[in-house]
Amino acid sequence: MALSWNEIKDRALRFSKEWENTTNEEADAKSFLDAFFDVFGITRKKIGTFEHRVKKLSDADGYIDLLWKGTILVEMKSRGKNLDKAFQQAIDYTHGLKQNELPKYVLVCDFHIFRLYDTEEQTTLQFTLDELVLNVQSFGSLLGYQKKTYKEQDPANIKAAELMGKLHDRLEEIGYDGHPLEVYLVRILFCLFAEDTTIFDKQQFQDYIENRTAEDGSDLASKIQELFQVLNTPKEKRFKNLDEQLDDFPYVNGKLFEEVLPSASFDTKMRLALLDCCYIDWSKISPAIFGSMFQSVMNPKERRNLGAHYTSETNILKLIKPLFLDELWAEFESIKGNKNKLPEYHKKISELKFLDPACGCGNFLVITYRELRLLEIEILRAMNKSGTGFLDVREIIWLDVDMMGGIEYEEFPARIAEVAMWLMDHQMNMIISNEFGQYFVRLPLKKSARIVHGDALETDWEEVVSKDKLSYIIGNPPFIGSKIMSQFQRNQIVKEFDTIPGCGVLDYVTGWYLKAAKYIQNTTIKVAFVSTNSIVQGEQTSILWGQMLNKYAIKIHFAHRTFRWSNEAKGNAAVYCVIVGFANFNTNDKRIFEYEDIKGEAHEIKAKNINPYLVDAKDVFIDKRRTTICNVPQITFGNMPNDGGNFFIKENEYENLKTLEPKSLEYIKPFLGAQEFLNGQKKFCYWFVDVNPSDWKLMPIAYAKVKEVEKLRSNSSREATRKLAIFPSLFAEIRQPKDNFILIPRHSSENRKYIPLGYFDRNNIAGDTCATVPHATLYHFGVIQSLMHLSWIKTTCGRIKSDYRYSNEIVYNNYPWPENPSEKQIKNIEEKAQKVLDVRASFPTSSLADLYSSLTMPPALVKAHNELDKAVDASYSKQTFTSEAKRMEFLFELYEKYTAGLFVKEKGNNGKKK
Repeated sequence: MALSWNEIKDRALRFSKEWENTTNEEADAKSFLDAFFDVFGITRKKIGTFEHRVKKLSDADGYIDLLWKGTILVEMKSRGKNLDKAFQQAIDYTHGLKQNELPKYVLVCDFHIFRLYDTEEQTTLQFTLDELVLNVQSFGSLLGYQKKTYKEQDPANIKAAELMGKLHDRLEEIGYDGHPLEVYLVRILFCLFAEDTTIFDKQQFQDYIENRTAEDGSDLASKIQELFQVLNTPKEKRFKNLDEQLDDFPYVNGKLFEEVLPSASFDTKMRLALLDCCYIDWSKISPAIFGSMFQSVMNPKERRNLGAHYTSETNILKLIKPLFLDELWAEFESIKGNKNKLPEYHKKISELKFLDPACGCGNFLVITYRELRLLEIEILRAMNKSGTGFLDVREIIWLDVDMMGGIEYEEFPARIAEVAMWLMDHQMNMIISNEFGQYFVRLPLKKSARIVHGDALETDWEEVVSKDKLSYIIGNPPFIGSKIMSQFQRNQIVKEFDTIPGCGVLDYVTGWYLKAAKYIQNTTIKVAFVSTNSIVQGEQTSILWGQMLNKYAIKIHFAHRTFRWSNEAKGNAAVYCVIVGFANFNTNDKRIFEYEDIKGEAHEIKAKNINPYLVDAKDVFIDKRRTTICNVPQITFGNMPNDGGNFFIKENEYENLKTLEPKSLEYIKPFLGAQEFLNGQKKFCYWFVDVNPSDWKLMPIAYAKVKEVEKLRSNSSREATRKLAIFPSLFAEIRQPKDNFILIPRHSSENRKYIPLGYFDRNNIAGDTCATVPHATLYHFGVIQSLMHLSWIKTTCGRIKSDYRYSNEIVYNNYPWPENPSEKQIKNIEEKAQKVLDVRASFPTSSLADLYSSLTMPPALVKAHNELDKAVDASYSKQTFTSEAKRMEFLFELYEKYTAGLFVKEKGNNGKKK
């Protein structure tokens, strides 16, 4: 089995250290290269030869230092030698190689500098020996894992989709639309792909259009109609006098050309649009990616961000590798030398069945099928090598597209998914043909993926794939938040959850989770879905996973914690997702994929248990709680004005009042909403609590404002607001602390390393876009300003898009504070907290948004926070918390300890839980 990247990196570091003083080509090149390939777990003797003799263009003999045919050519030089000359020498050698020997990579190296040239992509990467550990993944194709063939955002895919979009528009303009247009375009897609990938003869479809149709397009529709009929007719049943050029087309079947469609109508421009599509080399198009792009051409709004909505191959592999692919490869590696076990293993993978109940254009199914076919090729290679040969490759290709099933709400992508499966199948058959020297093509098409056009939440999944045969459920169900769901969709979720309390706040994707949990009861089926991270944060977590774990005995087997869902397409909106793999049985092999940077790569962590918050901890739920679980000050909301803006005073107005109405200054205080607090904006408000009635005569401007508030509230359509009109001089809801308090913005950007909190006295009025913690000391401020508290926020809070939504009932009231901090520890935290405030104050012209930007945070402030984090960590434990995951493991253990008694829901005389 291919080594893990962690193991390869360890080996790369040792290799760099061991060979750092090597300089001589003649003395050390061979042993150096043997050791280099061993970094990747590759035995050089099995794959490459030293001093491979070739004929150069000059007809003189040349000797390649190392050649791995079809993969890599290496030219070594002594340290300090000219690598440009070495590269030219290596390129000269390639002229003497056979076509199948030409390397994918050319590597020139002087023991210190590596220069790697990709002959297909024509890109060069250069790095030094000590940087090898940072660049090992550039040698991915040397490993047992197959290098992916298609770029996720290949310009060829985009160009092809744009051309199909033009053809679509032309047909729609003439009134050819709806279902016939969708099927028509899918058939055209198949023909375009077929003529560049040996299903048809090369350019057979293009030649037919060019040679058999008029330039004005007048007869093009009838000629295409005739072609569709021929493709649906076996050779022996075709008319005897059929045009030879038509009769040369193969019988396709597969029901793709079965339906009789209305005849279209073409003109000159439309014919040229179709020919433009023909001129693209469709062999370079990825069936896995193009389908989603093709779908987007149907929607003019989506077409502006062409490619923005497809599921990238990288993200698909994040799901399918830990779900089943890693395990299948590991098993293969363990038996690939055993000729008796290989056929049994081959039969096993051929019997696997997959279901994607929100399959779209089939991205997940297509990539999954491709990866399984690549594994099958390796099985056949191993069987061939072990002596279990075969005369006819067609007898030994057991995997077929009918192992894939899907459900798709819209018909057009469902049909694309079927065709994409055939196209990927054909591409894999071409690889096998090249590998074993026997041309293999599945025509006529006898099997197809079972893609059902329907609503997955209304469809019986058993009718798509029987649970007795199904192996895995995969996919990324719709990303529709609870607040933007239609009433019909909300009713579907409420029904799926049997109207349990709170289910009305759940996102649409939760319906797929629960339906899958019901479906896999008492089976060995494994499931993995991509979904927005809202299902493992905030109030949704306990509602969804309470059912999943407690009612349906689901266990989470692996999880990718929050990462950015991206395919690098222009205009692609940021979506923050998780991947959760689960089953109705337990496993000892649990894995969490942690992202230090949500835009970066994950590192794998072995876990004893994965709880609903995707933390290695016991299965606990953070429910809404009205009071804190610890003996700390209670949290509350800021003050709500409900005044139509009349209580607020801008900075310039405040200056004018000093002259116009000085008495009112006694009743004006600084106002702190989240916006003002974070962005350093000065804002003031009237605060008429305990106003002296006689003072109103001296404040006509203020009095007029109060009168406006009375009018606004009296005329409100809400009864509660009308009742407030009897107190027009006061904020609608007053919760102003009587002493020092902590100010917490209720919403804050996730792009900051810390959420900046404030510490103020009673004379600063907190707005209702903030929460406050009255009676707070610097100790309390220090603890919840720390990285420890931020870890808790990130794991448990809800989100607005990607931004944090701080919750009193979920986040603050459930937060496990240090258990028994000593006086010394408390004092240390207070000192470090004050230092944070002091450093902030040393930048009087900078807002908190400036100070806490990930790019511009001053070193002094970073240092102050680091010191505070150390002080807070020390109050929790003597151990060092090396990652956010470790912090959360500790906090969940502490949470469970604090709340153990609260799980017994007894009630006292006051009705509160004990």
